[in-house]
Amino acid sequence: MTDYAEQRGSLLKELDGLRCEKDTKARVGYVILDRPPVNVISEIGRKQIAALLAELDADPEVRVIVVRGANDAYCAGGDMRGFLKFPRDKMSNLAHDMGMPERCRKPVIAAMEKFAMGAGFEMALACDVRIATENTQIALPEITLGIIPGSGGTQRLARIAGLGRAKDMLMRGRSISAEEAYEWGVVAEVVPDGGLDDAIAQWTEELGSMASYPMTTLKRVLNQTYETPISTGFHLEGQAFEKLRPGPEFKYGIDCYFEKRKPDYSDM
Repeated sequence: MTDYAEQRGSLLKELDGLRCEKDTKARVGYVILDRPPVNVISEIGRKQIAALLAELDADPEVRVIVVRGANDAYCAGGDMRGFLKFPRDKMSNLAHDMGMPERCRKPVIAAMEKFAMGAGFEMALACDVRIATENTQIALPEITLGIIPGSGGTQRLARIAGLGRAKDMLMRGRSISAEEAYEWGVVAEVVPDGGLDDAIAQWTEELGSMASYPMTTLKRVLNQTYETPISTGFHLEGQAFEKLRPGPEFKYGIDCYFEKRKPDYSDM
């Protein structure tokens, strides 16, 4: 455990095109992509993003995590030129770092603006919630560069949007609008340009107000059973429900319901 903490600390000593911020009052942690003009993610940046997410996930002052971009944009992808510098068979595990939002115990929101492409969009697909502004263009255009997505995009997009839609987008290298992504179920909400901050505040307030342990359990149940037979999903759901049922959050929630008052789980 100590060795891992030291390794993570060393990795985060000098961030490459990234910032980490925390709103202690709202109890929200932010991983901000900040490499002007379009926030391309470097190879070391991938590992640093995963490490930052792990730090925020372990922080007791944070209840919800947001990944977003600076410079009025989210992310135009990874450092494609840098890919050519790596020896053969040394880049087969890119999906691990970009999949860190899925492994976080806390809810993770991807706030997308202007560009959501390549590795940045692949990371967003691993988040629990995706918000996009009306001007956001979404794409995994790797086929047009003679390669395919390698950070989890082929698998997550097909599972979220369906195989036919994934083929339509990926095999043509086609960019889709935020509205089309919403119709596909890829984006949870489309907000007006300039309205991203308000949407983030609303989502983080709502998710952050929920009981944290049941929220963590719910996320785990949804993610782990998504690829299993439905009978396995029923079993895991039932076991998780039964473990939560005697807990203080449920008793408190029931009491609030019958007393007709809004529950406040912030200290639970």
